[in-house]
Amino acid sequence: MRNALWIGLVLALGAAPPAAEAHAFLEQATPRVGSTVGASPGMVRLRFSEAVELRFCRVQLARQGGETVETGPLRTDGSDERVLVAAIPKPLAPGVYKVTWRVVSRDTHVTSGDFTFEVSP
Repeated sequence: MRNALWIGLVLALGAAPPAAEAHAFLEQATPRVGSTVGASPGMVRLRFSEAVELRFCRVQLARQGGETVETGPLRTDGSDERVLVAAIPKPLAPGVYKVTWRVVSRDTHVTSGDFTFEVSP
């Protein structure tokens, strides 16, 4: 009897339609993930797989060691609500930098991540 209940439960769960889960995954970044750039970038630009809710998104830039770097207000890139842009108002000194992001897609799913890039001397 117990095995029949487990088999029924497994079959019922397997027959249920899959939940529609959409998440905004990072597709492209400028500066590129893991890249070395010869000059200080003027912005961090992140393109996601779907539109994000700007008011719930965060992008932080930090120098290796944890010192936060000031960026301009986060905005979308024109009419493309998949792209977030944070201006970097002051030139970055040579070194390794970490970009940490957290976004909320239109259907309220949260994704986050980080990557580094290096500014060469």
